[in-house]
Amino acid sequence: MSDNTSSSMQNQFANKAQAWSARFTEPVSDLVKRYTASVNFDKRLAAFDIQGSLAHATMLATVGVISNDDLQAIERGMAQILDEIAQQQFEWSIDLEDVHLNIEKRLVEIIGDAGKRLHTGRSRNDQVATDIRLWLRAEIDTAITLLQQLRKGLATLALKHSDTILPGFTHLQVAQPVTFGHHLLAYAEMFGRDAERLADCRKRVNRLPLGAAALAGTSYPIDREQVASLLEFDGVCRNSLDAVSDRDFAIEFCAAAALIMTHISRFSEELVLWVSPRVGFIDIADRFCTGSSIMPQKKNPDVPELARGKTGRVNGHLMALLTLMKGQPLAYNKDNQEDKEGLFDSADTIRDTLTIFVDMVDGIRVHPEAMRAAALQGFATATDLADYLVKKGLPFRDAHETVALAVRKCEEKGCDLADLSLDELKAFHPSIEEDIYGVLTLEGSVASRNHIGGTAPERVRFEAERILGE
Repeated sequence: MSDNTSSSMQNQFANKAQAWSARFTEPVSDLVKRYTASVNFDKRLAAFDIQGSLAHATMLATVGVISNDDLQAIERGMAQILDEIAQQQFEWSIDLEDVHLNIEKRLVEIIGDAGKRLHTGRSRNDQVATDIRLWLRAEIDTAITLLQQLRKGLATLALKHSDTILPGFTHLQVAQPVTFGHHLLAYAEMFGRDAERLADCRKRVNRLPLGAAALAGTSYPIDREQVASLLEFDGVCRNSLDAVSDRDFAIEFCAAAALIMTHISRFSEELVLWVSPRVGFIDIADRFCTGSSIMPQKKNPDVPELARGKTGRVNGHLMALLTLMKGQPLAYNKDNQEDKEGLFDSADTIRDTLTIFVDMVDGIRVHPEAMRAAALQGFATATDLADYLVKKGLPFRDAHETVALAVRKCEEKGCDLADLSLDELKAFHPSIEEDIYGVLTLEGSVASRNHIGGTAPERVRFEAERILGE
Protein backbone atom coordinates (compact mmCIF):
# COMPACT_ATOMS: atom_id res chain seq x y z
CA MET A 1 0.00 0.00 0.00
CA SER A 2 1.43 3.41 -0.96
CA ASP A 3 1.89 6.19 1.56
CA ASN A 4 -0.68 8.28 -0.32
CA THR A 5 -3.27 5.51 -0.21
CA SER A 6 -2.59 4.92 3.48
CA SER A 7 -2.90 8.64 4.22
CA SER A 8 -6.19 8.83 2.34
CA MET A 9 -7.66 5.92 4.27
CA GLN A 10 -6.54 7.45 7.56
CA ASN A 11 -8.19 10.73 6.66
CA GLN A 12 -11.43 8.97 5.77
CA PHE A 13 -11.29 7.11 9.07
CA ALA A 14 -10.73 10.36 10.97
CA ASN A 15 -13.65 11.93 9.16
CA LYS A 16 -16.03 8.95 9.40
CA ALA A 17 -18.25 10.62 12.03
CA GLN A 18 -19.88 12.73 9.30
CA ALA A 19 -22.67 11.18 7.25
CA TRP A 20 -21.08 12.61 4.11
CA SER A 21 -17.45 11.71 4.92
CA ALA A 22 -16.83 9.26 2.06
CA ARG A 23 -16.74 12.12 -0.46
CA PHE A 24 -13.81 13.90 1.23
CA THR A 25 -10.10 13.17 1.54
CA GLU A 26 -9.28 15.20 4.65
CA PRO A 27 -11.05 15.81 7.93
CA VAL A 28 -12.79 19.02 8.87
CA SER A 29 -10.64 21.20 11.09
CA ASP A 30 -11.65 21.74 14.69
CA LEU A 31 -12.28 25.42 14.04
CA VAL A 32 -14.57 24.67 11.09
CA LYS A 33 -16.39 22.07 13.19
CA ARG A 34 -17.14 24.69 15.82
CA TYR A 35 -18.02 27.27 13.19
CA THR A 36 -20.45 25.08 11.27
CA ALA A 37 -21.93 22.96 14.06
CA SER A 38 -25.43 23.75 15.30
CA VAL A 39 -25.93 21.00 17.86
CA ASN A 40 -25.34 23.31 20.81
CA PHE A 41 -28.54 25.18 20.02
CA ASP A 42 -30.61 22.92 17.75
CA LYS A 43 -30.62 20.03 20.22
CA ARG A 44 -33.75 21.62 21.67
CA LEU A 45 -35.47 20.23 18.56
CA ALA A 46 -34.70 16.64 19.60
CA ALA A 47 -38.21 15.60 20.61
CA PHE A 48 -39.65 17.10 17.41
CA ASP A 49 -36.94 15.49 15.30
CA ILE A 50 -37.87 12.13 16.78
CA GLN A 51 -41.58 12.83 16.29
CA GLY A 52 -40.98 13.57 12.60
CA SER A 53 -38.71 10.55 12.18
CA LEU A 54 -41.29 8.19 13.65
CA ALA A 55 -43.97 9.48 11.27
CA HIS A 56 -41.54 9.14 8.36
CA ALA A 57 -40.66 5.58 9.40
CA THR A 58 -44.31 4.63 9.75
CA MET A 59 -44.96 5.87 6.23
CA LEU A 60 -41.92 4.04 4.83
CA ALA A 61 -43.22 0.81 6.36
CA THR A 62 -46.72 1.42 5.01
CA VAL A 63 -45.48 1.85 1.43
CA GLY A 64 -43.07 -1.09 1.77
CA VAL A 65 -39.76 0.77 1.63
CA ILE A 66 -38.74 -0.62 5.03
CA SER A 67 -40.02 -3.68 6.86
CA ASN A 68 -42.31 -3.75 9.86
CA ASP A 69 -39.42 -5.25 11.83
CA ASP A 70 -37.33 -2.20 10.94
CA LEU A 71 -40.18 0.08 12.02
CA GLN A 72 -40.52 -1.65 15.37
CA ALA A 73 -36.76 -1.43 15.93
CA ILE A 74 -36.79 2.28 15.06
CA GLU A 75 -39.67 2.91 17.47
CA ARG A 76 -37.87 1.01 20.21
CA GLY A 77 -34.61 2.84 19.62
CA MET A 78 -36.25 6.25 19.51
CA ALA A 79 -38.06 5.57 22.79
CA GLN A 80 -34.71 4.80 24.39
CA ILE A 81 -33.15 7.96 22.96
CA LEU A 82 -36.03 10.09 24.25
CA ASP A 83 -35.53 8.60 27.68
CA GLU A 84 -31.78 9.21 27.57
CA ILE A 85 -32.36 12.84 26.63
CA ALA A 86 -34.95 13.27 29.37
CA GLN A 87 -32.55 11.76 31.91
CA GLN A 88 -29.72 13.95 30.56
CA GLN A 89 -27.73 10.84 29.73
CA PHE A 90 -27.54 11.45 25.97
CA GLU A 91 -24.06 12.37 24.76
CA TRP A 92 -24.16 15.24 22.28
CA SER A 93 -21.17 15.49 19.95
CA ILE A 94 -20.05 18.54 17.99
CA ASP A 95 -18.37 16.13 15.55
CA LEU A 96 -21.87 15.14 14.42
CA GLU A 97 -22.78 18.74 13.57
CA ASP A 98 -26.46 18.84 14.47
CA VAL A 99 -29.33 17.28 16.36
CA HIS A 100 -30.28 15.07 13.40
CA LEU A 101 -26.97 13.28 12.98
CA ASN A 102 -26.50 12.92 16.74
CA ILE A 103 -29.81 11.11 17.05
CA GLU A 104 -29.26 9.04 13.92
CA LYS A 105 -25.83 7.85 15.10
CA ARG A 106 -27.21 6.85 18.49
CA LEU A 107 -30.12 5.05 16.83
CA VAL A 108 -27.72 3.00 14.71
CA GLU A 109 -25.72 2.16 17.83
CA ILE A 110 -28.87 0.84 19.49
CA ILE A 111 -30.62 -1.00 16.62
CA GLY A 112 -28.00 -1.44 13.90
CA ASP A 113 -28.85 -1.41 10.19
CA ALA A 114 -32.53 -0.59 10.72
CA GLY A 115 -31.39 2.80 11.97
CA LYS A 116 -29.46 3.37 8.73
CA ARG A 117 -32.62 2.80 6.71
CA LEU A 118 -34.55 5.55 8.48
CA HIS A 119 -33.10 8.30 6.32
CA THR A 120 -34.38 6.71 3.12
CA GLY A 121 -36.37 9.18 1.04
CA ARG A 122 -35.51 12.30 3.02
CA SER A 123 -32.71 14.85 3.48
CA ARG A 124 -31.61 16.92 6.40
CA ASN A 125 -32.99 19.83 4.38
CA ASP A 126 -36.61 18.74 4.60
CA GLN A 127 -35.99 17.14 8.00
CA VAL A 128 -34.90 20.36 9.68
CA ALA A 129 -37.66 22.37 8.00
CA THR A 130 -40.16 19.90 9.46
CA ASP A 131 -38.58 19.97 12.92
CA ILE A 132 -38.69 23.76 13.08
CA ARG A 133 -42.34 23.83 12.04
CA LEU A 134 -43.28 21.22 14.63
CA TRP A 135 -41.42 23.13 17.35
CA LEU A 136 -42.77 26.51 16.28
CA ARG A 137 -46.33 25.23 16.15
CA ALA A 138 -46.06 24.22 19.81
CA GLU A 139 -44.53 27.59 20.73
CA ILE A 140 -47.35 29.42 18.97
CA ASP A 141 -49.95 27.41 20.88
CA THR A 142 -48.23 28.27 24.16
CA ALA A 143 -48.01 31.98 23.28
CA ILE A 144 -51.68 32.14 22.30
CA THR A 145 -52.67 30.57 25.62
CA LEU A 146 -50.54 33.08 27.53
CA LEU A 147 -51.99 36.01 25.58
CA GLN A 148 -55.48 34.79 26.43
CA GLN A 149 -54.54 34.55 30.10
CA LEU A 150 -53.08 38.06 30.03
CA ARG A 151 -56.24 39.41 28.42
CA LYS A 152 -58.38 37.80 31.09
CA GLY A 153 -56.13 39.20 33.81
CA LEU A 154 -56.52 42.68 32.36
CA ALA A 155 -60.28 42.19 32.01
CA THR A 156 -60.56 41.05 35.64
CA LEU A 157 -58.74 44.17 36.84
CA ALA A 158 -60.79 46.33 34.46
CA LEU A 159 -64.04 44.94 35.82
CA LYS A 160 -62.94 45.79 39.34
CA HIS A 161 -62.08 49.34 38.27
CA SER A 162 -64.81 50.06 35.75
CA ASP A 163 -65.75 53.20 37.73
CA THR A 164 -62.24 54.31 38.70
CA ILE A 165 -61.44 57.57 36.91
CA LEU A 166 -58.03 58.68 35.72
CA PRO A 167 -56.93 61.20 33.12
CA GLY A 168 -56.67 60.09 29.53
CA PHE A 169 -53.65 61.59 27.83
CA THR A 170 -52.58 62.75 24.42
CA HIS A 171 -49.00 64.02 24.05
CA LEU A 172 -48.68 63.03 27.73
CA GLN A 173 -50.93 66.00 28.50
CA VAL A 174 -54.27 65.63 30.30
CA ALA A 175 -56.91 65.26 27.60
CA GLN A 176 -60.21 63.79 28.84
CA PRO A 177 -61.25 61.65 31.79
CA VAL A 178 -61.47 57.93 31.19
CA THR A 179 -61.93 54.95 33.44
CA PHE A 180 -58.97 52.85 34.48
CA GLY A 181 -60.87 49.79 33.34
CA HIS A 182 -61.24 51.30 29.87
CA HIS A 183 -57.51 52.05 29.79
CA LEU A 184 -56.63 48.47 30.68
CA LEU A 185 -59.00 47.08 28.07
CA ALA A 186 -57.09 48.98 25.38
CA TYR A 187 -54.17 46.62 26.04
CA ALA A 188 -56.52 43.65 26.15
CA GLU A 189 -57.53 44.59 22.60
CA MET A 190 -53.90 44.79 21.49
CA PHE A 191 -53.08 41.39 22.96
CA GLY A 192 -56.22 39.99 21.38
CA ARG A 193 -54.99 41.04 17.94
CA ASP A 194 -51.61 39.54 18.78
CA ALA A 195 -53.29 36.21 19.45
CA GLU A 196 -55.20 36.49 16.17
CA ARG A 197 -51.96 37.14 14.28
CA LEU A 198 -50.31 34.10 15.82
CA ALA A 199 -53.32 31.93 15.00
CA ASP A 200 -53.15 33.12 11.40
CA CYS A 201 -49.39 32.57 11.27
CA ARG A 202 -49.93 29.04 12.57
CA LYS A 203 -51.87 28.17 9.41
CA ARG A 204 -48.78 28.73 7.28
CA VAL A 205 -46.45 27.10 9.80
CA ASN A 206 -48.60 23.99 9.86
CA ARG A 207 -47.66 22.63 6.42
CA LEU A 208 -45.39 19.64 5.93
CA PRO A 209 -42.04 20.02 4.10
CA LEU A 210 -41.01 16.39 4.63
CA GLY A 211 -40.90 14.54 1.33
CA ALA A 212 -39.21 17.41 -0.48
CA ALA A 213 -35.91 15.63 0.30
CA ALA A 214 -32.85 17.71 -0.62
CA LEU A 215 -34.69 19.91 -3.13
CA ALA A 216 -36.35 17.88 -5.89
CA GLY A 217 -38.45 15.31 -4.05
CA THR A 218 -37.65 11.58 -4.05
CA SER A 219 -38.04 8.61 -6.37
CA TYR A 220 -39.32 6.41 -3.53
CA PRO A 221 -43.10 5.80 -3.44
CA ILE A 222 -43.69 8.01 -0.42
CA ASP A 223 -47.06 9.13 0.94
CA ARG A 224 -46.66 12.71 2.16
CA GLU A 225 -50.32 13.04 3.05
CA GLN A 226 -50.00 10.14 5.50
CA VAL A 227 -47.05 11.82 7.20
CA ALA A 228 -48.95 15.10 7.34
CA SER A 229 -51.88 13.34 8.98
CA LEU A 230 -49.67 11.57 11.51
CA LEU A 231 -48.02 14.85 12.48
CA GLU A 232 -51.33 16.78 12.45
CA PHE A 233 -50.26 19.15 9.71
CA ASP A 234 -53.06 20.84 7.77
CA GLY A 235 -51.44 19.98 4.45
CA VAL A 236 -48.15 19.62 2.60
CA CYS A 237 -45.84 22.19 1.04
CA ARG A 238 -46.70 22.03 -2.65
CA ASN A 239 -43.25 22.73 -4.13
CA SER A 240 -40.14 20.86 -3.06
CA LEU A 241 -37.75 23.75 -3.77
CA ASP A 242 -39.83 26.14 -1.72
CA ALA A 243 -40.39 23.60 1.06
CA VAL A 244 -36.72 23.23 1.96
CA SER A 245 -35.46 26.74 1.31
CA ASP A 246 -37.88 29.39 2.56
CA ARG A 247 -38.21 30.55 6.12
CA ASP A 248 -41.00 33.06 5.61
CA PHE A 249 -43.08 31.26 8.24
CA ALA A 250 -40.33 31.94 10.79
CA ILE A 251 -40.08 35.56 9.68
CA GLU A 252 -43.85 35.91 10.04
CA PHE A 253 -43.68 34.54 13.57
CA CYS A 254 -40.86 36.93 14.46
CA ALA A 255 -42.91 39.82 13.10
CA ALA A 256 -45.84 38.76 15.29
CA ALA A 257 -43.47 38.38 18.25
CA ALA A 258 -42.10 41.88 17.63
CA LEU A 259 -45.62 43.29 17.74
CA ILE A 260 -46.35 41.42 20.97
CA MET A 261 -43.25 42.90 22.53
CA THR A 262 -44.14 46.35 21.18
CA HIS A 263 -47.47 46.16 23.01
CA ILE A 264 -45.73 44.82 26.11
CA SER A 265 -43.25 47.69 25.89
CA ARG A 266 -46.01 50.30 25.67
CA PHE A 267 -47.74 48.79 28.69
CA SER A 268 -44.42 48.62 30.51
CA GLU A 269 -43.80 52.30 29.90
CA GLU A 270 -47.13 53.12 31.53
CA LEU A 271 -46.42 50.85 34.49
CA VAL A 272 -43.08 52.57 35.03
CA LEU A 273 -44.80 55.96 34.98
CA TRP A 274 -47.71 54.86 37.16
CA VAL A 275 -45.52 53.44 39.96
CA SER A 276 -43.37 56.58 40.13
CA PRO A 277 -43.99 58.46 43.41
CA ARG A 278 -44.56 61.56 41.30
CA VAL A 279 -47.62 59.83 39.81
CA GLY A 280 -48.50 57.11 42.31
CA PHE A 281 -51.37 55.54 40.39
CA ILE A 282 -50.45 51.93 41.24
CA ASP A 283 -48.08 49.63 43.08
CA ILE A 284 -46.74 46.40 41.66
CA ALA A 285 -45.82 43.46 43.85
CA ASP A 286 -42.32 43.37 45.36
CA ARG A 287 -41.44 40.16 43.52
CA PHE A 288 -41.30 42.13 40.26
CA CYS A 289 -39.03 44.85 41.63
CA THR A 290 -35.52 45.26 42.99
CA GLY A 291 -33.80 47.72 45.28
CA SER A 292 -30.71 49.86 45.05
CA SER A 293 -27.24 48.90 46.23
CA ILE A 294 -26.74 52.40 47.64
CA MET A 295 -30.21 53.97 48.13
CA PRO A 296 -32.20 51.95 50.69
CA GLN A 297 -35.54 53.62 49.89
CA LYS A 298 -35.64 52.53 46.24
CA LYS A 299 -38.16 50.11 44.73
CA ASN A 300 -37.32 49.84 41.06
CA PRO A 301 -39.82 48.41 38.54
CA ASP A 302 -37.20 46.17 36.95
CA VAL A 303 -39.54 43.76 35.17
CA PRO A 304 -41.38 46.33 33.03
CA GLU A 305 -38.12 48.17 32.41
CA LEU A 306 -36.38 45.02 31.24
CA ALA A 307 -39.37 44.06 29.09
CA ARG A 308 -38.99 47.39 27.30
CA GLY A 309 -35.36 46.53 26.69
CA LYS A 310 -36.04 43.00 25.49
CA THR A 311 -38.32 44.41 22.82
CA GLY A 312 -35.19 45.59 21.05
CA ARG A 313 -33.70 42.11 20.84
CA VAL A 314 -36.88 40.64 19.37
CA ASN A 315 -37.04 43.45 16.80
CA GLY A 316 -33.41 42.70 16.01
CA HIS A 317 -34.11 39.02 15.39
CA LEU A 318 -36.82 39.97 12.89
CA MET A 319 -34.40 42.19 10.97
CA ALA A 320 -31.72 39.49 11.08
CA LEU A 321 -34.05 36.89 9.55
CA LEU A 322 -35.23 39.26 6.84
CA THR A 323 -31.61 40.02 5.99
CA LEU A 324 -30.71 36.32 6.11
CA MET A 325 -33.27 35.42 3.45
CA LYS A 326 -33.03 38.38 1.10
CA GLY A 327 -30.05 37.19 -0.97
CA GLN A 328 -30.58 33.43 -1.10
CA PRO A 329 -31.12 31.68 -4.43
CA LEU A 330 -33.08 28.44 -4.54
CA ALA A 331 -32.81 26.01 -2.91
CA TYR A 332 -31.31 25.27 0.52
CA ASN A 333 -28.18 27.19 1.57
CA LYS A 334 -26.07 26.89 4.70
CA ASP A 335 -27.10 30.46 5.53
CA ASN A 336 -30.33 28.97 6.86
CA GLN A 337 -28.50 27.50 9.84
CA GLU A 338 -28.59 31.08 11.14
CA ASP A 339 -32.40 31.01 11.26
CA LYS A 340 -32.62 29.18 14.57
CA GLU A 341 -30.96 31.12 17.38
CA GLY A 342 -32.89 34.33 16.76
CA LEU A 343 -36.11 32.41 16.26
CA PHE A 344 -35.54 30.39 19.43
CA ASP A 345 -34.74 33.52 21.42
CA SER A 346 -37.82 35.36 20.13
CA ALA A 347 -40.06 32.50 21.21
CA ASP A 348 -38.31 32.21 24.59
CA THR A 349 -38.59 35.94 25.18
CA ILE A 350 -42.30 36.25 24.50
CA ARG A 351 -43.04 33.08 26.46
CA ASP A 352 -41.13 34.24 29.54
CA THR A 353 -42.37 37.83 29.27
CA LEU A 354 -46.01 36.90 28.90
CA THR A 355 -45.78 34.38 31.75
CA ILE A 356 -44.38 37.05 34.06
CA PHE A 357 -46.88 39.70 32.98
CA VAL A 358 -49.83 37.39 33.61
CA ASP A 359 -48.64 37.12 37.22
CA MET A 360 -47.69 40.79 37.52
CA VAL A 361 -51.09 42.11 36.36
CA ASP A 362 -52.75 39.96 38.99
CA GLY A 363 -50.65 41.70 41.66
CA ILE A 364 -51.30 45.32 40.64
CA ARG A 365 -52.66 47.47 43.51
CA VAL A 366 -54.54 50.57 42.37
CA HIS A 367 -54.70 54.00 44.08
CA PRO A 368 -58.01 55.48 42.84
CA GLU A 369 -57.63 58.69 44.80
CA ALA A 370 -54.36 59.56 43.05
CA MET A 371 -55.93 58.86 39.69
CA ARG A 372 -58.91 61.05 40.47
CA ALA A 373 -56.73 63.91 41.69
CA ALA A 374 -54.76 63.79 38.45
CA ALA A 375 -57.96 63.78 36.39
CA LEU A 376 -59.01 67.04 38.08
CA GLN A 377 -55.94 68.74 36.64
CA GLY A 378 -55.64 70.07 33.12
CA PHE A 379 -59.32 70.91 32.48
CA ALA A 380 -60.17 67.37 31.46
CA THR A 381 -63.88 68.17 30.98
CA ALA A 382 -63.34 71.05 28.55
CA THR A 383 -64.51 68.93 25.62
CA ASP A 384 -67.67 68.10 27.57
CA LEU A 385 -68.45 71.80 27.90
CA ALA A 386 -67.93 72.23 24.15
CA ASP A 387 -70.25 69.30 23.43
CA TYR A 388 -72.82 70.81 25.80
CA LEU A 389 -72.79 74.06 23.81
CA VAL A 390 -73.09 72.21 20.51
CA LYS A 391 -76.17 70.45 21.82
CA LYS A 392 -77.53 73.93 22.63
CA GLY A 393 -77.16 74.90 18.97
CA LEU A 394 -73.66 76.34 18.62
CA PRO A 395 -71.46 75.21 15.73
CA PHE A 396 -68.61 73.11 17.12
CA ARG A 397 -65.87 75.54 16.10
CA ASP A 398 -67.65 78.37 17.90
CA ALA A 399 -68.13 76.19 20.94
CA HIS A 400 -64.45 75.24 20.83
CA GLU A 401 -63.40 78.90 20.88
CA THR A 402 -65.86 79.73 23.68
CA VAL A 403 -64.52 76.96 25.92
CA ALA A 404 -60.93 77.98 25.18
CA LEU A 405 -61.77 81.44 26.55
CA ALA A 406 -63.31 79.83 29.65
CA VAL A 407 -60.16 77.73 30.17
CA ARG A 408 -58.02 80.86 29.95
CA LYS A 409 -60.23 82.45 32.64
CA CYS A 410 -59.76 79.41 34.89
CA GLU A 411 -56.00 79.56 34.44
CA GLU A 412 -56.04 83.18 35.54
CA LYS A 413 -58.13 82.30 38.61
CA GLY A 414 -56.31 79.07 39.36
CA CYS A 415 -59.49 76.97 39.38
CA ASP A 416 -61.24 74.28 37.38
CA LEU A 417 -64.14 74.79 35.00
CA ALA A 418 -66.51 73.23 37.53
CA ASP A 419 -65.42 75.84 40.09
CA LEU A 420 -66.76 78.77 38.03
CA SER A 421 -70.09 80.17 39.13
CA LEU A 422 -73.10 79.90 36.85
CA ASP A 423 -72.95 83.65 36.18
CA GLU A 424 -69.29 83.36 35.21
CA LEU A 425 -70.10 80.51 32.83
CA LYS A 426 -73.08 82.38 31.36
CA ALA A 427 -70.75 85.24 30.57
CA PHE A 428 -69.16 82.98 27.97
CA HIS A 429 -72.51 81.93 26.53
CA PRO A 430 -76.07 82.62 27.74
CA SER A 431 -77.33 79.14 26.86
CA ILE A 432 -75.39 77.61 29.76
CA GLU A 433 -77.77 76.53 32.54
CA GLU A 434 -77.54 74.87 35.96
CA ASP A 435 -77.36 71.42 34.37
CA ILE A 436 -73.84 72.25 33.20
CA TYR A 437 -72.42 71.10 36.52
CA GLY A 438 -73.55 67.54 35.84
CA VAL A 439 -71.64 67.72 32.58
CA LEU A 440 -68.48 69.14 34.12
CA THR A 441 -68.05 66.38 36.70
CA LEU A 442 -65.65 63.54 35.99
CA GLU A 443 -68.41 60.98 36.52
CA GLY A 444 -70.75 62.79 34.17
CA SER A 445 -68.06 63.00 31.51
CA VAL A 446 -67.24 59.28 31.42
CA ALA A 447 -70.89 58.23 31.80
CA SER A 448 -71.87 60.27 28.74
CA ARG A 449 -69.65 58.14 26.48
CA ASN A 450 -71.95 55.16 26.64
CA HIS A 451 -71.51 53.56 23.22
CA ILE A 452 -69.54 50.66 21.76
CA GLY A 453 -65.89 51.41 22.45
CA GLY A 454 -66.68 54.21 24.89
CA THR A 455 -65.26 54.71 28.36
CA ALA A 456 -68.58 54.65 30.26
CA PRO A 457 -68.45 52.24 33.22
CA GLU A 458 -71.41 50.32 31.80
CA ARG A 459 -69.49 49.72 28.56
CA VAL A 460 -66.32 48.79 30.39
CA ARG A 461 -68.18 46.15 32.38
CA PHE A 462 -69.75 44.78 29.22
CA GLU A 463 -66.42 44.49 27.39
CA ALA A 464 -64.59 43.02 30.39
CA GLU A 465 -67.26 40.38 30.85
CA ARG A 466 -67.16 39.60 27.13
CA ILE A 467 -63.43 38.90 27.33
CA LEU A 468 -63.80 36.85 30.49
CA GLY A 469 -66.48 34.81 28.77
CA GLU A 470 -64.32 33.91 25.77
